[in-house]
Amino acid sequence: MKKTERINLIMRYINNRAHFTIAEIQREFKISRATAIRDINEIQEMGFPLTTELGRGGGYYVMQNQYLPAVRFTPDELKAIFISFIASKNSQLPYLQNRRSITEKLIGIASQTQQDELIELNHILLFENTNPANPNLLELDDAAPPELNQLISLAVRDRHLRLTYELSQGWPQLMDVYLLHIFNSNAQWLAEVYDFDMNEFRYLPVEMLRDSAISERKMRWSEEEILNKKRLRLRESNLVVKLDATGIRRFKRLHPPGIVLSLTGMFQSSGMFHVQLDVSDDEALAYYTDWLLFLGGGVEFERIPVELRSILEERVAKLKFP
Repeated sequence: MKKTERINLIMRYINNRAHFTIAEIQREFKISRATAIRDINEIQEMGFPLTTELGRGGGYYVMQNQYLPAVRFTPDELKAIFISFIASKNSQLPYLQNRRSITEKLIGIASQTQQDELIELNHILLFENTNPANPNLLELDDAAPPELNQLISLAVRDRHLRLTYELSQGWPQLMDVYLLHIFNSNAQWLAEVYDFDMNEFRYLPVEMLRDSAISERKMRWSEEEILNKKRLRLRESNLVVKLDATGIRRFKRLHPPGIVLSLTGMFQSSGMFHVQLDVSDDEALAYYTDWLLFLGGGVEFERIPVELRSILEERVAKLKFP
């Protein structure tokens, strides 16, 4: 991305925010801290009204909102936003109730011709999990768990959190964690966290979290140290698998949470993933056996635990043919 384009995007980004930090700019635009500071200084020199505040909760404040002129959507941009709403209509999403008012506003700013086109798009396009018998645009089918909104609101302020995890009703577990990601996998929202007390990475169903809050404890390790632990864990993976195009398509349809597929071939023709599999967990071994067979005949193992290999060979040997 060119510098002028990046600065323009940063100005758009901060224009609609009363407060932001250098770390947020780094994450959003994938730039170094030094570059982010230079860009913000340049934006200030252009006359953008910013003030700074030091300290942990500090950052930059926009003295007056809407410094830039109001955004105007082109017809194609309006269609793109509208279609994204149709595509997500039957998906669990945070802040789902706000989508109704946003959709109504989008329709409201469209011309009569554009409104007719948007309505026709809603009739023509059919996405996975959409019910064609009830294609109401403003239908709210599947709200995300209420805990998700609370978790997101906290995480954008501070990733070091205190979570109450209730795996079984009536048995809450208090956890001091660093939150890495929140993601949806196989129709379930999960939080990827580093558990400071257990010294391990975990994937927690968001719907089982209670009374989340920003932690008041001092972090035992920095963010960079935690990420290094994760990189080391990947290098020590005992299951390394290569996939062909069929395997990639099936991986996208179904995969265990937290596994990242790296595409290695042109046109997404091949890929690879790493897993640190607990070979003492019989249930996990059985699950991975079923899943790896589901990925198809193009699976190639670079590394595989002996325990998993034995189960796979036994399963294949038991196949019966007419």
